[in-house]
Amino acid sequence: MDKQFFNKGGIFSTLTIVAALGYFVDIYDLVLFSVERQDSLKEILGINANAESIKNYGKFLLNMQMGGMLVGGIFWGILGDKKGRITVLFGSILMYSLANVLNGFIVNINQYAVLRFISGFGLAGELGIGITLVSETLSTKQRGYGATFVATIGVFGAVVAGFVSNYMPNWRYSFFIGGGLGMILLIMRFGVYESGMFQSLKKSTAQRGNFFSLFNNKTNLIKFLGIVLTTVPVWYVMGILITFSPELMTKLGANFKADAGKAIAFAYIGITLGDLASGLLSQLMQSRKKVMLLFVGSLAICTVIYLTTAYKSETWFYTISTIIGFTTGYWAVFITTASELFGTNIRATATTSAPNFVRGAVIPLTLLTTYFENITGNIVSAAMILGTIVLSLAIASIIALPETFHKNLDYVE
Repeated sequence: MDKQFFNKGGIFSTLTIVAALGYFVDIYDLVLFSVERQDSLKEILGINANAESIKNYGKFLLNMQMGGMLVGGIFWGILGDKKGRITVLFGSILMYSLANVLNGFIVNINQYAVLRFISGFGLAGELGIGITLVSETLSTKQRGYGATFVATIGVFGAVVAGFVSNYMPNWRYSFFIGGGLGMILLIMRFGVYESGMFQSLKKSTAQRGNFFSLFNNKTNLIKFLGIVLTTVPVWYVMGILITFSPELMTKLGANFKADAGKAIAFAYIGITLGDLASGLLSQLMQSRKKVMLLFVGSLAICTVIYLTTAYKSETWFYTISTIIGFTTGYWAVFITTASELFGTNIRATATTSAPNFVRGAVIPLTLLTTYFENITGNIVSAAMILGTIVLSLAIASIIALPETFHKNLDYVE
């Protein structure tokens, strides 16, 4: 293979490898609560544990984690543009690693909630800053491949999280492993260098890390909201359809007990393959928009199948989970596009905030699920209504976004 792929600015350089492993740990820790939700809440709630309380506390704790990511995404993004990309990498990973280790010692819901928020806050800095570094370091032709490599390796962390939980004697060990992986990654970060574009930016007079510049300018507002809405369906699938698959399968009359951890693992196998496919297809078609439209359209079809199928076997359920996961695998193209939409002085702010606004969208998604469930009396109907809304907004947003494939990123807003 060409040596240029492995040099300082290559696709398989130390930077991209560390960014990929960082995202691996990020995703492992991100889905850990969804994987261990039922087992951990059964132990902590004790005699008060029942299907309804586990579902309600599950929504609350998931919202705490995603709320932490929403706030953290803004904080780390601004810090990345003001103080540098490397500063964020060290601070964020230290925070979520410690939070996950402590999560293994919790004894009540309040402790769980606080640590889910802190962990989410820390996790928020990982992906956006990693992709910002990759986009600013690799050439125009290579950055799409670099982001695809990072995303494909990264999302496999969820597959590992799903299967690790099946072999742990207690749910607490899964959190200990997550924290330990973070500490190992922290050591590896010492080999990562700062972005050349950011080094040049420090010499200019351009204002850096102004979060409000994403909203007080009409063009930036449309781009930022557009890229966020484009990808909300990904977390509609993972935060609602997959996380609450045990409750959904019960309502759909399945003759088996769905395992959320296993469903997450299979869905992320699909996402891993989807990220690889979407990233390579984007390079082949030389378009981000066309690929995202293709995947969201496929996702809409799969959502209908997921919510209307008569599940007669576990094999069919996990097969559908894998397929719908594949159709959400345009995350690699989404995060590349987010980094390409904005200038160097607010790139980290935008690239770090966007995925965490998407993840934070789980909060209104779970609230709307509860709202529609109260109206219809059925969580399946609620999921169908919500899916129609988020998928329609995603398609409209993709159409409105500019194409960024050939864009030169060495500029300021």
